[in-house]
Amino acid sequence: MAHQRVPAVAGVGLRLQHLAEVAANRPKAAWFEVHPENFLANPHARELLEEIAEHYPISVHSVGVSVGSVGGVDRAHLVRVRELIDRLDPIMVSGHLAWSTHEGDYLNDLLPLPYTAESVALLADHINQVQDAIGRPYHLENPSSYLGFADSTMTEVTFLAQLVERTGCRLLCDVSNVHVSAQNLGYDAYRYIDEFPGEAVGEMHLGGFVAEAEADAGTVLIDTHSRPIDENAWDLYAHAVRRFGPKPTLIEWDNELPTFATLAAEATRADQVAAAAIDDVRHAVAV
Repeated sequence: MAHQRVPAVAGVGLRLQHLAEVAANRPKAAWFEVHPENFLANPHARELLEEIAEHYPISVHSVGVSVGSVGGVDRAHLVRVRELIDRLDPIMVSGHLAWSTHEGDYLNDLLPLPYTAESVALLADHINQVQDAIGRPYHLENPSSYLGFADSTMTEVTFLAQLVERTGCRLLCDVSNVHVSAQNLGYDAYRYIDEFPGEAVGEMHLGGFVAEAEADAGTVLIDTHSRPIDENAWDLYAHAVRRFGPKPTLIEWDNELPTFATLAAEATRADQVAAAAIDDVRHAVAV
């Protein structure tokens, strides 16, 4: 199957609140990303989405394909997601380095796992199952972290690199997640980007977060996708573009959703930041 070309510019997360507006008005946007779980049991929303997909490139970002679950990938859910993918022919399919199911129950969280050889083997098997089922590469997203595991035997970037090597999957570098995790766990976000497997990056994400005061942990950043993108995340994004080159970049906003115009303005800023970062690289090479 010949898939659509992926635009190396910023797109917008398309949530149900803006679905009818986008279908009716067709606002200026490079591409949209959707959560398939919002459409599998909502025939009207799915009809609008398929109409929108005739006019815009669509990316599918699953929050329910739990590649980190010890019990394995839910094959029935994967079949439903595959059916939607076949209808949309998306430019990308992605999901999380996390687990969210246990013994048939779906949890409303993306939960962490230890970075060990056993976890690499588990996830590699599940990612291969997903890629075989959907017939295309799966983009794996680095998580927002609030704790680390004492049992971990490797860093997150090493863990991701091993998954790429074993499965041929692609990576979704969520730059805001890098900033959140680095602040919460006390490591250097810029070094993380420098060590990230850049050759595997197919997409980047940017989203807002909130800071919460914890009595015994100081200030913790919470990845809520409910705010404008933080200035520190913009700076880190510029560094990531200089490191990886221009990539399709999503503006994520899931809670306290603003107007579509606000989302479009964030996408425009992402394109401007990326263009300036590429100019920096060109100038450095010329000098």
